[in-house]
Amino acid sequence: MSDNFDRQQTREPDAPDSSRLIALYESSCRHNASLPVYSCLGQIMTFAELDRLSRDFAAFLVTRLNLQKGDRIAVQLPNLIQYPVVAWAALRAGLIIVNTNPMYTARELLQQLTDSGARVLVMLARNQSVMETIISQCAVEHVITTHQEDMITPQPRINCELVNTTALPEALRQGAALPFSTASLLMEDLALLQYTGGTTGASKGSMLTHGNLFASMCQFNTAYPPSEERQDVVLNPMPIYHIYGFVTSVVMATAMGTLSVLIPDPRDIDRFIQIMCERPFTAIAGINTIYAGLMMHPDFDRINFDNLRYAIAGGAALMTSVAEEWYQRTGCHIYEGYALSETTSAACINTIGARQTGTVGKPVINTELKCVDLDGHDVKPEGEGELLIRGPQVMQGYWRAPQNSTPAIDEEGWFHTGDIAVLQADGFVRIVDRLKDMILVSGFNVYPNEIEEVVSRHPDVIECAVVGIPDEKTGEAVKLFVTTTSNVFSEDEIRAFCRESLTAYKVPKHVVVVEDLPKSTVGKILRRSLRTENTSA
Repeated sequence: MSDNFDRQQTREPDAPDSSRLIALYESSCRHNASLPVYSCLGQIMTFAELDRLSRDFAAFLVTRLNLQKGDRIAVQLPNLIQYPVVAWAALRAGLIIVNTNPMYTARELLQQLTDSGARVLVMLARNQSVMETIISQCAVEHVITTHQEDMITPQPRINCELVNTTALPEALRQGAALPFSTASLLMEDLALLQYTGGTTGASKGSMLTHGNLFASMCQFNTAYPPSEERQDVVLNPMPIYHIYGFVTSVVMATAMGTLSVLIPDPRDIDRFIQIMCERPFTAIAGINTIYAGLMMHPDFDRINFDNLRYAIAGGAALMTSVAEEWYQRTGCHIYEGYALSETTSAACINTIGARQTGTVGKPVINTELKCVDLDGHDVKPEGEGELLIRGPQVMQGYWRAPQNSTPAIDEEGWFHTGDIAVLQADGFVRIVDRLKDMILVSGFNVYPNEIEEVVSRHPDVIECAVVGIPDEKTGEAVKLFVTTTSNVFSEDEIRAFCRESLTAYKVPKHVVVVEDLPKSTVGKILRRSLRTENTSA
């Protein structure tokens, strides 16, 4: 494989105004034509096959469905090889991708389809019943359905129940006979509507351009250059419909010439571990819950980590206990970063040459950071304040929501994250917590992340979450929710454990043992749900 590997795909194309993202993709497909780019469910797809299939689907969308530059196409798929085929087809045709969670209910799906105005939806055939109930209420004109095995079975099933529906294999067959030319695209053209996870309320569509995606790719490529000796093999369990997964699995895999191993369901730890045992890999992109879950599996120590160059974490805080155990058992550090839908993934990241535990690293290239107080005044280094970001990866605003865009991005181009951070004198960045998650106890600021970090070190704790609840004496009180391996877990015991590391007002006043904690589809614990459902002790 190393004999055919060409680093040329990572060079920046000489196309200052047009979409360098598309130029880079097409260049990468040419130079790495015979190399594998995706592996999933036993199927291998080469760069040449990806190039051909994405061209064919783009031709179908433009010629058969008459989609025009700027039209929206919603993609509601798990991590399957079909996803990048559809995504690159849409980007080459000048369409705007609307990443959509395949686990959405009819209400959630309708909200996103209505807000985006998507004309086409690509979805799993087994989810058609959800679409049947809402298709008359949205702008979707055509549905493309696919089965999980469509890229594996030579003659896949065609089973379309909705009106104006085409099976993906049929769309590809038709597109192969149609002409297609890549759309004329500029870096400022929209490429993606990435809806926020909704952890702070209603989901909003972050408008990301070709330039945003290209900038994110260049920033990551600088932080983690591809191997000079062989093709990198990256395990990608993060959902592609999430910005983290989209950048690592779609943008990075093709632009940097890596082989991306797609994990359709990372909750199936048995299968995930099996894949890790069967295939040598050089990198993994995950979150805290994934790394913790893998290490709890009895077969984890059977995995060969000799080729692992780096593991990255984002999406939620990386617990020190998880990071330390991972390093002890694998010999490889987890490099934590800080990413948002609004910043096309990463704004800060720890790198192999510059890492500091407990921080999210330093700003990626061409990115400025500052912290401000509640009055908007700059905070000095080492002081706490709201983190602001300015750089080429920052979104253009929220789709059809100027009332949200204006306060989020100020006149000077600073994006207000809503997160409290500390910019250390050495350049590393420490995230304290979300501004809206901060708890005010007797006038003192209490940050859930700090308490959760301490509690997670207890040997009987699996997961934990902290929220603030109303309290007559102190204004708010700290309430801890915890899942544990012990049947005799004691509130007094955990409080005593906390007192060893926390000042008195930070020690949880209320402790509740639960079977599970509410999580988003990417494994992020939803404190908002805990606050809503548990407003009293």
